[in-house]
Amino acid sequence: MRRRPLFAIAVGWVLAAGLEGSANPTAPPGFLGEMRWTMQDPLFGGFSGIEVSADGSGFLAVTDRGGYTNARLTRDVDDRITGIAADNIQLLKGQGTAPLKMFRADSEGLAVASDGRVYISFEGVTRVLRYDRIDGPAENLPVAEAFRPMQVNSSLEALAIDANDVIYTVPERTGSDDRPFPVYRFMNGVWDDAFAIPRSGSFLPVGADIGPDGRFYLLERQFRGWSGFSSRLRRFSISANGFTTGQVLLETPVGLHDNLESVSIWRDDQNRLRATMIADDNFLVLQNTEIVEYLLPD
Repeated sequence: MRRRPLFAIAVGWVLAAGLEGSANPTAPPGFLGEMRWTMQDPLFGGFSGIEVSADGSGFLAVTDRGGYTNARLTRDVDDRITGIAADNIQLLKGQGTAPLKMFRADSEGLAVASDGRVYISFEGVTRVLRYDRIDGPAENLPVAEAFRPMQVNSSLEALAIDANDVIYTVPERTGSDDRPFPVYRFMNGVWDDAFAIPRSGSFLPVGADIGPDGRFYLLERQFRGWSGFSSRLRRFSISANGFTTGQVLLETPVGLHDNLESVSIWRDDQNRLRATMIADDNFLVLQNTEIVEYLLPD
């Protein structure tokens, strides 16, 4: 989510007042750890997408100002993150060699295909770009008619890709509190909207991934005003008829983590499912960029 003045001010008030939920919120089962991440780089912050390598040794991340970086992770004997070493943040290119223009650079969702191609969804100018190389020029996927009327700051937040390189994207809002979240699918060169995810409470989609188990994982966020953020992770099986009823894997108490906005699902060396999530600090000094990990049930 790109820095939005009213949202950023509200979050600033929350944190400045020190009202981040309960004093000692308890993490849900499966919590492995949380690491705050900082870099001396003027482009650092606002991370909206993360894709962890298959072995958990590193990740690719994008910011909502069109930046990206590759990082290596150091882990201890229990496979918990102890250090992050990242490349300097670079800017995504448009169709040529120049960086994306500012009003076209609100990158949100991130997915990496089986052949290494990188797909990124955008708000503002709503679209999905494909990169043969993350440091190379972009290619526009066709723009679905449904993308054109979407709210500027609430469109294609979540992006995922399956083992057959079928792409799924979910907008943050639908324009109505009783309308399910549509899931747009790009397959055989065209978009369809045959699938949908039912709403549950006031959580909104912010990230997605398809795990090594072939299931669809949706990260959702709830902003609770003076109390801070709560996050929820739901899982769905995918069939020819759509998504099954979702299973809630975790829901964090308000204030436990910062603004978690993207998720990557992978298996560790013990074949356990893990969720690695990254928090968007909205480029505010009162918020934190965090990497958070949970073990998930099979």
